[in-house]
Amino acid sequence: MSSVIEQSVQARMVASAPRMETLPATLHYDRRDPFAVRMAFPGPATLEGTEVSWEFSRELLATGMDHPAGAGDVRVRPFGYDRTVLEFHAAEGIAMVHVRTSELRRFLERAHALVPVGHEFRFLDLDRDLTDLLGGAG
Repeated sequence: MSSVIEQSVQARMVASAPRMETLPATLHYDRRDPFAVRMAFPGPATLEGTEVSWEFSRELLATGMDHPAGAGDVRVRPFGYDRTVLEFHAAEGIAMVHVRTSELRRFLERAHALVPVGHEFRFLDLDRDLTDLLGGAG
């Protein structure tokens, strides 16, 4: 069984123009980092022209599909019947994307099957994390 889940989604960029641009994005979950999910946007979809990834908690994504959640760089909230808005706050500004809630739920179902909620601690490698924290000293 693989320890990584990746799922492509279509995100719609919210802009001041009346038409929202659709862009590809990839959701990523790795059971070696069981509390986090990552959302990556390819280079052509970003202002910098290079891939941009945002990492945030799996719990934030799950909560934000039903109720507004987050107070930091990433905020998630429901939008209408079938969309979820993800807001990414950076020094350059705020990017807001809409994603179909059903795609996010499918992704989280797969992640929860890989690492059930409440069992994340079983997949932590505390020795590796401590070594990384201490700069590889051993």
